[in-house]
Amino acid sequence: MTVTAPRLLARTVEVEPGDDRPDRADLLGWLPQGVDPRSVLCWLREGEGLLGWGRAAVCPARGPARFAEAERWWQAVVARADVRDEVRLPGTGLVGFGSFAFAADSRDGGGLVVPEVLVGRRGGRTWVTTVAEGREPAAPPPAPAPGGGGTEDGPPGTAVSVADGAVAASGWPRVVAAAIRRIEAGEVGKVVLARDVLATSRTPLRVDRLLRRLAGRYRATWTFAVDGLVGATPEMLVRLQHGQVRSRVLAGTVRRDHDPAPSVTETHPDLENPHRQDPRLHLVSSDKDLGEHAYAVRSVAEALQPHCTTLDVPAEPFVLELPDVYHLASDLTGELRDGATSLVLAAALHPSAAVCGTPSEAAGRVITELEGMDRGRYAGPVGWVDAAGDGDWGIALRCGQLLADRHRMRLFAGGGIVAASDPDAELTETTMKLAAMRHALGVAGPAAS
Repeated sequence: MTVTAPRLLARTVEVEPGDDRPDRADLLGWLPQGVDPRSVLCWLREGEGLLGWGRAAVCPARGPARFAEAERWWQAVVARADVRDEVRLPGTGLVGFGSFAFAADSRDGGGLVVPEVLVGRRGGRTWVTTVAEGREPAAPPPAPAPGGGGTEDGPPGTAVSVADGAVAASGWPRVVAAAIRRIEAGEVGKVVLARDVLATSRTPLRVDRLLRRLAGRYRATWTFAVDGLVGATPEMLVRLQHGQVRSRVLAGTVRRDHDPAPSVTETHPDLENPHRQDPRLHLVSSDKDLGEHAYAVRSVAEALQPHCTTLDVPAEPFVLELPDVYHLASDLTGELRDGATSLVLAAALHPSAAVCGTPSEAAGRVITELEGMDRGRYAGPVGWVDAAGDGDWGIALRCGQLLADRHRMRLFAGGGIVAASDPDAELTETTMKLAAMRHALGVAGPAAS
């Protein structure tokens, strides 16, 4: 592939240093009214992160070489760019947002997008980056007026209905049972299967409202939007900052019991009280969930090891609490060895056992044969990279893909299947995982009509 890189001019300025007014700190409040929803770019967690809009440059990427093509394009863009950065933090200066298809043969390959305007916030500091090709970029937009900035938290659409996708909910246990037979036959050790549902709204869906509802309820996750793919992922595929590498692995899920559980985001449950009816106790003592988690941790460690001088792999997982579910979670940390960018690391990690299975090639074949759909960018890497190569890349989970008519959105949810899996329980797990996007859409009731 011949790489054609535009000559971009990027300017980053800080917005009133030390000003913590709520209207300035609310990144979503900066989003202009009437912006094309597919041009909205977002990466937020607990009020900090990045929000962009517009398209200064785009690199579509599909097929087996999609990550390598995007990396070559990004390096060429960085080499030609004229950047003036007054802030110099990860996420300032030139930034590319990306999302990539799960499968190499997907029709929706994904790629990288450089926004025309980017607003960022980290550690109480807020900045604006403007970008243009071949000319001086426009002046930074004004900060939101006090009391403004789109604080509305109503449902993103009206009369939203949800229907079965490629496989009806009633047929999902049979798909899971077929996967278990493949596991018992020795074809794979674990396979992660996903299903989709289709949400339809009478009025056009608004990405800003989707993001606001997700960021408000799921603050401990990374709320994202890239080219109409919108979600709130709890799983950090890889973070790279100043040579430090981190990856959060999630595998093993149980429904959250809202009554006895404390309102925290991470917890190590007290296992000494046998009378406490806590679902976390089941999770940390479940051979099925612990085995599924071990598969996922091992696949990430094996992919990161060649790139790191040191790599700390926890001996045991902790329990991550989200509003709807608990997950077994492990945070792997290391120090970069070879100068790889965050995008290169994300490519090396995809697909992990947490979203594909093991061995990955065989699991991929089972996914293709049993799911009956193109995942698109669901379960692929989503995030951002800056000119220094630093960045955050999550796995596109708890998400939906806005379709071209803007009235419909495909929602996705999946679960890891091992020999001990129960088909009916796996249907319940996907229903729980659809709750995030159903909340964003303002939809109540069962996961499919």
